[in-house]
Amino acid sequence: MISEEEARAKILEAVRPLAVRRLPILGALDCFAAEDYFAQFSLPNFDNSAMDGYAVIASDAKSGKRLRVVGEQPAGVDRQLRVSTGEAIRIFTGAPMPGGANAVVMQEDVAWSDDEIVVNVDVDPGEFVRRQGCDLSEGQKILSAGQRIRTVSIGLLASQGFAGVSVGGEVRAAIVSGGDELASAGEQLQPGQIYDSNSVVLQALVRRSGATVASAQHCSDDADVLRSAFESAAVNEILIVSGGVSVGEHDLVQSALRSLGAKIDIWRVAIKPGKPFLFGRLRDCFVFGLPGNPVSAFVTFLQFVRPAILKMRGAADLDLPRVPAELTVDLTNDGDRTHYFRGKLEGGEFAPVGRQESHALFGLSQSNALLRVSVGGSFKAGDVVEVQLWD
Repeated sequence: MISEEEARAKILEAVRPLAVRRLPILGALDCFAAEDYFAQFSLPNFDNSAMDGYAVIASDAKSGKRLRVVGEQPAGVDRQLRVSTGEAIRIFTGAPMPGGANAVVMQEDVAWSDDEIVVNVDVDPGEFVRRQGCDLSEGQKILSAGQRIRTVSIGLLASQGFAGVSVGGEVRAAIVSGGDELASAGEQLQPGQIYDSNSVVLQALVRRSGATVASAQHCSDDADVLRSAFESAAVNEILIVSGGVSVGEHDLVQSALRSLGAKIDIWRVAIKPGKPFLFGRLRDCFVFGLPGNPVSAFVTFLQFVRPAILKMRGAADLDLPRVPAELTVDLTNDGDRTHYFRGKLEGGEFAPVGRQESHALFGLSQSNALLRVSVGGSFKAGDVVEVQLWD
């Protein structure tokens, strides 16, 4: 049995980013940039008006001053207009500033009559003018390699004229759940059976991690059936096996994998829940064997499978979001494995929820965060701790 830190390090050392793809910017949403991107020009690209009103020379626009309106500049093509002393130009939001003008007076702050306006306020230089480059400078980095492309990232790329972007590769995952005790939704439960929830949760977790679920299959406790399923799944980048990775008489995953020539690099990790965890490789497919208990499968996916998927997709940050929280109860880890407590973060406070056992799915469903407590670790109510958010 190896430590959680050693297991994670071995996994991340083994996996590599996949081949880069070129996608339209809309298709790149939630992918990771494969290279740095820089502004091709400044934003705004020209001085423009922040309001509907009149472009003026500020020193010439004092309260009570009468100015002659000599033109109009709407948003759009620059009409190359110019303001001189005693003049104003009608202007609209986003329109380029006329030559000579250094301020805009809002239309609400003037009285208009025929081709003249009377200014009702004193106007300061630069008032309601968006200066060229005030938001973004030409050559400024707008997206870093490994950064997730968010909705607003797409808007920024579009503002710079980018139609496409280079992103990390697509990860395809096959999921195999094993066990004669499992029944699929819609089937009649036989005595001693339970419905298969793990494969459904794992499909959701895979998708939430940005990978594609290529297949999801349930297999009986039969070595030949498992070998066939693993053989078919090996065409994908990763294979996730739920259940059957322990050492019981009916836990056939390891032997089935080895019979196909798989190399097993990790077997059992000092983590609670989740000790019977397996990591290996079947040809070019990375294999993750997760425990059959639902909470164990969930926690080991977040700690080991998720960061591997993100690295393969080209992400720079592989960790779950971490935030400080005030603990509401005393917690101690007297065991010999790192313990991840499941709980709810709300209003800046973290409270464990439900039974902290590997089968307790309801408590997990009410949680949104994990608290890692190392071996021998202890926290008191009121301590500020760091929790990992998954939802």
